[in-house]
Order: sequence, then structure tokens, then C-alpha cells
Amino acid sequence: MSYVDGFVLLVPKKNLAAYKRISTRAGKVWREHGALDYRECVGDDLDIKFGRPFPKLAKPKSGEAIVFSYIVYKSRAHRDKVNAKVMADKRITATMNKKMPFDMKRMSCGGFKTFVEV
Repeated sequence: MSYVDGFVLLVPKKNLAAYKRISTRAGKVWREHGALDYRECVGDDLDIKFGRPFPKLAKPKSGEAIVFSYIVYKSRAHRDKVNAKVMADKRITATMNKKMPFDMKRMSCGGFKTFVEV
């Protein structure tokens, strides 16, 4: 079964283009180092009537978009190998000290074991 790193973050709408440029470059690096898939998804239909809608969970401020992103790997061991290569890649390390177009303290992330794969 595959393994997924998942992220939920809040990006000011005025910064979405900058975030898209950064994440497009990052996605290419992850894929080059072996990630099976890399997706960045911006909230579109979030006014749902059941469960806990993303806006109640993430608590966006006015003018912020909710971004849900994920990276797919073969396994957790594969994720660890890919991420070690990514974190050593100069294209990624060069961006680590730069200001991001979102507040990283409000980002949620974690690794997930896939237990249903259809």
C-alpha cells in the first residue's frame, strides 16, 4: 500500500500565484526524486452541510484560500528516502530561508498509511 504526506494550509488569495510558482517547482523536485504523485489543490466547494467543513477546521481569515496538498509514495520507507534526497537538493534548500507566501505556523501536515486503495 502507498504512503501519503498530507498538508492543509492557508494562503492569502493575493499570494496564490506566488505559491503556485513555488509549489510547481517543488513538485518537480519531489517527482524527480521518486514521489509517485504531487498535488496542490485550492478550495472550491467548501460550503458543505455535513461533517466539519474545511473552513471550520482551518479557520481562514478573510481573503485566505484553503489549500489541500499531498504527495504519494510507495511506502513510508520510500517517503523517507525521497524526502532525504529532496531536503538535500539545492533547489529546495535555497528556498528554506526565504519568506513563504503563507504563514507556515498555520500549516497542518502529517504522514498517512494508506489502508484502502481501490
